[in-house]
Amino acid sequence: MSQDAGMDMAEVDMKEVELNELEPEKQPMNAAAPPSAASGGEKNGVVKVKVADDEADAAAAAAASKFTGLSKEELLKVAGSPAWVRTRWALLLLFWLGWLGMLAGAVVIIVQAPRCRELPVQRWWHQGALYRIGSLKAFQGQPENANGSLAGLKAHLDYLSTLKVKALVLGPIHQNLEDDLAKTNLLQIDPTFGSQEEFTQLLEAAKKKNIQIILDLTPNYRSQSSWFPPNQNEDVNGKMKEALSFWLKAGVSGVQVHNVQNLADASSFLPRWNNLTHSIDEDKVLIAGTGASNLSEILSLLNETDLLSSSYLEDFERRSSSGQELKELVSDYLSAAGGRWCSWTSSQVGHLASYVPARLLGLYHLLLFTLPGTPIFSYGDEIGLQVATLPGQPAEAPVMLWDEKTLGPSESVNLSMTVQGQNNDPTSLLALFRKLSDSRGKERSLLHGDLVVLPTQDDLFAYVRCWDQNERFVVVLNLGTMRQEAELMMPPVPSSQKLELPEKATLVLSTQGSHQEGSVLPLHKLPVAPGEGLLLRFSYVA
Repeated sequence: MSQDAGMDMAEVDMKEVELNELEPEKQPMNAAAPPSAASGGEKNGVVKVKVADDEADAAAAAAASKFTGLSKEELLKVAGSPAWVRTRWALLLLFWLGWLGMLAGAVVIIVQAPRCRELPVQRWWHQGALYRIGSLKAFQGQPENANGSLAGLKAHLDYLSTLKVKALVLGPIHQNLEDDLAKTNLLQIDPTFGSQEEFTQLLEAAKKKNIQIILDLTPNYRSQSSWFPPNQNEDVNGKMKEALSFWLKAGVSGVQVHNVQNLADASSFLPRWNNLTHSIDEDKVLIAGTGASNLSEILSLLNETDLLSSSYLEDFERRSSSGQELKELVSDYLSAAGGRWCSWTSSQVGHLASYVPARLLGLYHLLLFTLPGTPIFSYGDEIGLQVATLPGQPAEAPVMLWDEKTLGPSESVNLSMTVQGQNNDPTSLLALFRKLSDSRGKERSLLHGDLVVLPTQDDLFAYVRCWDQNERFVVVLNLGTMRQEAELMMPPVPSSQKLELPEKATLVLSTQGSHQEGSVLPLHKLPVAPGEGLLLRFSYVA
């Protein structure tokens, strides 16, 4: 056969795939026999496979099976049908009904939700404790015959900032010759305390620590009476007005005068000085101090200044009387004060340990920090500094015990009585002071909340501090010498307060550490050790 004929035979419509070389296991049983020609000249083992050469046929088939949807005319015909029109209206109606329902629900929630009380206007002196440093020398741990300086006070600002106090009440430090008005200069710092430049540096450094400086301008402070004779009052008034203007404009945040019970016609002068203070800056404060403990005498001065420190609690503290009497004293004072902002301190100038037994110091810290008003402390109260109980310790201005060698190498002091000894002790009075001061500045119920006194046994004084929907606090104080089980319950209160005591509350702190902080304690049978104070918290429930 010629080569051209062979090529013609290969070009057929169907392509042949010859499987001539079969695997041995797939050979036919008669593989040994000579292959016989199949009909039509085909060989044994040849498989014919059809492969479509024209891909256009496959594309046409796919196009024929693809869904093209309805045409525009068909859609319009269906959309206009009665069934579809009714469906559309039903869906639209359901949408608007759902929207109106959600709107009505939101309105009901807003109307029924308890409204937040408007926050009262508060100045910085309402927001934390004040810390009195009457003697620069004593605060710096120096005896009275040594020099205390403004620069030395500046070096202690880091420590003071850990106490979280809002201001230092400093001095008096101005020039004063006892009972000599002509040689009393309220505008000049006594050189034994430092210079005007050092005072300015102290102001700037304290400001960086967020500590305000209040300057005591009691004019005749080296005298027993602290003031000059009544016939010199007009001259004193002139000097005071000049000094107020000078120091407030120089950067101090407020002025204090103490022993105003010895100032003739104080109720006339104090309002004038108060008005002058606020005419310079509304954010400046005037503080008056009185040695009076009689409530009527105190109330006569309460409206004349921004803050009034008094000796109201002094007699009670000396007696260490019952919780029932303390409850009556506090309730009477708050009731008589009405809406006026109060302050709480052991006395107008003294130290807490001078009036309170050592076993009750922690309890009184808790009391002063949690009553409505501004707590005022003297330097050393945070460590329980005692007056004239140690050799070498002066009576009127006790030396601050920074460490066991403060009083000199010959006078050893128990380390637990010093700042150094208490600084890292979580059970110390200093640690308690810091924790209470921090809470007082953060919690709204303690800042400006209502006070509700709870009925208790005679040795106990208990109350709740609460503000709107914020966390509430329960304070329980045992002034007695016996362990008590407080059975706390709410007295009748206005329905607007919506205040109910829970069965249990969480312990924030104990002044004696008799309970673990964070533990949950029952309020119907709450164990309180003698001389112990407890601070507990519970959440608002709508």
